[in-house]
Amino acid sequence: MRIFVVAVGKLKERALRTLADDYLERIRRYCRCDEIEVRESADLSRQLGRLSTTVALEVDGRSLSSSQLSRELERWGRRGKGDVGFVIGGADGLPQALSQAADERLSLSTLTLPHQLARVLLLEQLYRSHTLLRGEPYAREG
Repeated sequence: MRIFVVAVGKLKERALRTLADDYLERIRRYCRCDEIEVRESADLSRQLGRLSTTVALEVDGRSLSSSQLSRELERWGRRGKGDVGFVIGGADGLPQALSQAADERLSLSTLTLPHQLARVLLLEQLYRSHTLLRGEPYAREG
């Protein structure tokens, strides 16, 4: 499985960048995970290419528990080439066409989150998913 996190903007705040890098390093113990930052929402589609599964992060997307996300991640990873791309829009969200074309629409929360914080939250949940799938102690839920 290869995971791509494609997001609008750079993580400029040092604390958020540090957290994101820590979770990226942890995820990479299990699979390849690349973070791709684009300047604006219009650039998102070009970066997604021909991924097996595209997951748009949307406030009104499907809500999953951490355990459910881990099972979905495993299922998505078995599709096609096993490439899974998570797409995070900027302050104005994702372009409607990209949202509609996505294979899945996922909500991290019904709360409005800054897109930079949403990226860190997603990375933590991706790491948690891998620990859940392997029964490792980081994830306390089962």
